[in-house]
Amino acid sequence: MFVNGCVREGSRTLDLAHHLLELVSPGFQVEELELATMNLQGHSRESLVERDKLLAAKDFTHPAFNLAKQFASADLIVMAAPYWDLAFPALLKIYLENICVSGITFDYEGDEPVGLCRGKRLYYVTTAGGPIFCDFGYSYVEALCRHFFGIPETLCIAAEKLDMLAPEQVEEEMQRVKFGMKALV
Repeated sequence: MFVNGCVREGSRTLDLAHHLLELVSPGFQVEELELATMNLQGHSRESLVERDKLLAAKDFTHPAFNLAKQFASADLIVMAAPYWDLAFPALLKIYLENICVSGITFDYEGDEPVGLCRGKRLYYVTTAGGPIFCDFGYSYVEALCRHFFGIPETLCIAAEKLDMLAPEQVEEEMQRVKFGMKALV
């Protein structure tokens, strides 16, 4: 499964993600979610009331749960999002908010969350024009995978300071990161 949180044309993050997908997916069909085209909505008072009713009835047939079911059934996930404002674009947060569903992607045993996702690995791909520090984006995704989704391994693939480099250095850095991906698959 490919969760594409890239919003710009010519995205360097998307370029790295496509290279990674070529490495991890030979012989497999990749299902791509292009978040920028999906009209995702954050929760509102009204949607939370409806969602809570469905969850109380354990009725997971509603379309509001389709993204969570899709994510939970994925064998491998590649998530790509540029490094924006110490994290990632809001679209990815809205997507994550929509897939955090008790009874589908996680449940509770006592007061501890237990992951229900099938995937064993998530690759998080990002690029930044400046330096990456305080990466709340990857840290957040990693914590969700470990504590909620039950995905035991997350790997971050990043290229940083790309807007601070000369054009030929940008290409060198992108190639260096692409070459390093081989060791991670």
